[in-house]
Formats: sequence, C-alpha cells, structure tokens
Amino acid sequence: MAQLLDDAAVGKALAQLTGWIGDQEVIVRTVEFPSFPAAIVAVVDIAKIAEELEHHPDIDIRWRTVTFRLTTHSDGGVTERDITLATRIDEIVASVLSQP
Repeated sequence: MAQLLDDAAVGKALAQLTGWIGDQEVIVRTVEFPSFPAAIVAVVDIAKIAEELEHHPDIDIRWRTVTFRLTTHSDGGVTERDITLATRIDEIVASVLSQP
C-alpha cells in the first residue's frame, strides 16, 4: 500500500507539472492536441508507459481533446505513483505537441 499525499504535498507536486489541477483524491490534466491522430499517438505512447509502470490513468478522448485523471484506486487517493505517471504524461504530451 502506497502512502497517500496530503493537499500540501499534492500542491507542491502540481506546481512542478504542466497544466494539472487536483487535490489529494485525484489530479487531472486536459490537453487539446492539434488533430485527432496526434491525440491518439499521445494516448498510445502513454498506454505503453502506464503498462511499464503498472499504473493506469483514466483517459477520456473527445475528438482531439484528451483528459487524464490519476488516482491510486487501491489506496483511495493520490500517491507518488500518480505524480510519477503525470510527469511521464507531461513529457509525452510535450513531445507530441512539438511535432510539426
């Protein structure tokens, strides 16, 4: 069982991430990609990382807008596992958005 982060720890972590909001229960980021295919490329790349980390986000795809929700369901809130995955999501999103 992972240790839950309190609101202060979540706030500190969110300050280091791009576009994430949330609290000790869940963190959320919504990204608008330039196209539907770009959104799907990002989701596929994130799925690979999620499998590697054995930690999976809730993902909502609406055309080219994708929302990622992270929480450690088994522990009932946000843990370091969520912050690690959010960091990796930020890296992938930045990479996909920087492509022409």
